[in-house]
Amino acid sequence: MGFHLSITKKLSIRTLLILTSFVMSFATASAQDVKVGETIFKANCTACHAVNRKVIGPALKDVDKRWADKGLLKKFILGSQGVIKGGDKYAADLFQQYNGTVMPNHSFSDAELDGLLAYIKAEGDKPAEVAATAGTAAGTAAADGSAINKYTIGGLVLLIIVLIIVIIVLNRVNGSLDRLIRVKNGEVIENFVKAVKEKVSTFKWMLLNKKKVFWFLVIFMGVFSAWGWDQMWNINVNTGYQPTQPIKFSHELHAGINQINCQYCHSGAFKSKNASIPSLNVCMNCHNYVQATEKYNGEISPEIKKIYTALDYNPETRTYGTNTKPVEWIRIHNLPDFAYFNHSQHTTVAGLECQKCHGPVQNMPEVYQYSPLTMKWCINCHKATEVNSKGNAYYDKLLAAHEEIKDGKKVTAAMLGGLECVKCHY
Repeated sequence: MGFHLSITKKLSIRTLLILTSFVMSFATASAQDVKVGETIFKANCTACHAVNRKVIGPALKDVDKRWADKGLLKKFILGSQGVIKGGDKYAADLFQQYNGTVMPNHSFSDAELDGLLAYIKAEGDKPAEVAATAGTAAGTAAADGSAINKYTIGGLVLLIIVLIIVIIVLNRVNGSLDRLIRVKNGEVIENFVKAVKEKVSTFKWMLLNKKKVFWFLVIFMGVFSAWGWDQMWNINVNTGYQPTQPIKFSHELHAGINQINCQYCHSGAFKSKNASIPSLNVCMNCHNYVQATEKYNGEISPEIKKIYTALDYNPETRTYGTNTKPVEWIRIHNLPDFAYFNHSQHTTVAGLECQKCHGPVQNMPEVYQYSPLTMKWCINCHKATEVNSKGNAYYDKLLAAHEEIKDGKKVTAAMLGGLECVKCHY
């Protein structure tokens, strides 16, 4: 019986593998044209066109529907001026609508043109929310295919799932019958007796080796206690904390590659207690013009679109609406309420760089908490950091106060900065 079931199992697995290979080859063949078209589109079209929005030329969504003659559309792609001079009214109107901008000639084969049009159709048929993030998933666009292909592939996948369930059921039946055969032959009973004897012998070993067991328990308790102490010591220490932000802002790109000074965005760090999070208007100083379209099939970067959405900004008309929404950033570096930290005191007075506490932010695609920010860490830094008092007004006051004390004169709190508002109000 076990032999026949094994044969059935092998045949089922082979059938499943053959069917899976068929599905994969079928899906690959149906998506091949779209993949070819995607390559052509990225290499030749994204400078002037996008599928779902107007760039230099018109949006290409439904271009196959706007041209009644598909053959004429192919001729227009290969050489637009020839079709215009040939008297086609739609081509001539399109040329005038875009102020006589001449579309360059191309030398695509007929198969390549079919692939290009298939890719444009596949991108245009996507739902709006999928099309908005199409650039970040460009490698999967070709797998959609036509509606008929999707339903066909879905049916085959369902058939594969049914076969998998059948194989699982057969395996369970096979296992149950094998256990019945072993029980009949006495194997299960023998194995049970053997296991009981092994457990009893282990218990006897523990009774006969009490010293070894004692030292094992001592070592175990020592290791466990050390581990527990370490875990408790690190409660609320959030080193490495890296939440997912609503907008994927890359410090590596802005502070590292583009070398934008930290003070441009975090101006508060050099003149106040808080470093401050820059408003989106600061972002728009650059992103009014920088839209990052080259990696997204001619579409605007999805992350920059989030800024536009929050500000209700229309990049085509360059106008702002009234339906604004704040971006809910997640705080990363956070001290307890009883701890007071002043950014300007460290950056302006002490002259420390931001990386001293925040780590190499210029190399971080997404910022995370680099330092532990514990009391011990701060104290160790204060012990090691040398104070440079030359040309520092604060330390000049201290030196002057010491001279006053030497001369027996009265030194007041006001002389040491006691009238500054932040001494009490922070």
